[in-house]
Amino acid sequence: MSAGGDIQPEPSSPVQKVWKPECKYIGASQTRQALMCVYYCFWAVYKLQLEAPDPCPIRCQRTLPLPPAKSTAEAVNANNAACRLYGAEYHGMMGHLEAEQLLANARDGSYLVRRSPHSDGYYTLSLRFNKRPKHFKLSHKPELGHFLRGQDKHFETVHDMVADGLINFHMQLHAASIIQQINQPTKNSYQQSPYMTLNGRKLRALSHVLAPPKTKADTAAAAKGKEAKPAEEKRQETQQEQQTTAPLPLATAADPLPLYEKPHQFKVHTFKGLNWCEFCANFLWGFTAQGVKCEACGFVAHCKCSELVPPKCLPDLKRIRGVFGTDLTTMVQLEPHHQIPFVVRRCVEEVELRGLMQEGIYRVSGFADEIEALKLALDKDGEKTDMSETAYGNVNVIAGTLKLYLRLLPVPLITFQAYPSFMAAGRKSNQAEQLQLMTEAVQRLPPAHHRCLQYMLKHLKRVASHYAVNKMNEHNLATVFAPTLIATPQHLTNLTEEIFMLSSLITHCKTIFA
Repeated sequence: MSAGGDIQPEPSSPVQKVWKPECKYIGASQTRQALMCVYYCFWAVYKLQLEAPDPCPIRCQRTLPLPPAKSTAEAVNANNAACRLYGAEYHGMMGHLEAEQLLANARDGSYLVRRSPHSDGYYTLSLRFNKRPKHFKLSHKPELGHFLRGQDKHFETVHDMVADGLINFHMQLHAASIIQQINQPTKNSYQQSPYMTLNGRKLRALSHVLAPPKTKADTAAAAKGKEAKPAEEKRQETQQEQQTTAPLPLATAADPLPLYEKPHQFKVHTFKGLNWCEFCANFLWGFTAQGVKCEACGFVAHCKCSELVPPKCLPDLKRIRGVFGTDLTTMVQLEPHHQIPFVVRRCVEEVELRGLMQEGIYRVSGFADEIEALKLALDKDGEKTDMSETAYGNVNVIAGTLKLYLRLLPVPLITFQAYPSFMAAGRKSNQAEQLQLMTEAVQRLPPAHHRCLQYMLKHLKRVASHYAVNKMNEHNLATVFAPTLIATPQHLTNLTEEIFMLSSLITHCKTIFA
């Protein structure tokens, strides 16, 4: 390691250095220079990967002996299955010394599959690398493919497995320092990552949008504090505000986005060509399953790096096929100027326009085919969907569509994490203490859930205010919405406590969200 922290190249390696982002500010020219640096440095590593030896199967030249006459039918079937599974490179029962003799005169990359005399339900993959033999326990499952004992990677063929292993061995031999840096990312890797370079401003904007609204008390306190500040502090604040228009720093000590949270949906992925990790900015090497990729935003990372990535997923909106089944945090991106998803907003507006006096509103079901038709229309046309009385004369269809939307949320409105806090509050017999705990519980919700829950509870309170006509008071509405709004455990069938808690939320929503 040099004084500046750069990794020195291995004596026999064509790699000159590992790129790590060091620019202080994000700008168009700096970004282009950084990307060019990434490309040229990673091309050298990619070229090194291509120099790894190719797999070369050693085909069995002998006639495999039949299982002993006293062998069980299970053993005979296993032997026949191995011949079909591994083909000509399967050498039957063979010890490691005999396998090493076959590999001794072969070139690097040569391999064979055998059955060890003392094996217990597995086969052995023997290969040659760097003029030395290596042996691995090999298994196969139809639903998983070929894999080595104790490893997570799975392969369609043994040839692919050997190719991937040879690349890894070659990289470990000639680029060990790079691998060491990849396996030990710094705590600031995410803030300095290419992902933040491209999405940092958007994440900060979303965090600002999701900031909770200031109460009157907060506004008054801020105004009072501003008046009391000396002139020097005011001048410093003005300078700080002016600096916010300058390029954003690429790394900060604290999390600059505490209000935006959405976990990534990482899945193991096989990449083609030149790819790098968007967390540590290092090369993804290997023949297959080199890393993981987020199905929502496309974030690419090493498997180990993905464990350190904060839950700040910014889904690619082009991949969203419909709003039903899309989480509320993502919906914030779809509608940056609205804090409430348009499906909730439009349905509530329509119900309040012509459903408040409808007896059994939300309890009486609409026609399933009309609800499905409205769902498809909202997915296709969005906010332009015609939901007027002319298009949907039965207001129960609108109410049923709203319940369907809330029921299909991947994360319920009252989330799994917040559920225990709400239930603990609902069990308090003292009303003042109950309301205090409920006020604290709603603050534990993600911002998008907090705003939507507040919007829905105030709407249900207005519906309950017409109980004399529509016969739907707070308890009746809570009975209908408890399975929809609350993240209840699947095994729970008695929702008496949940209904009571939700009824209290509806009744006292103005106090709780004051």
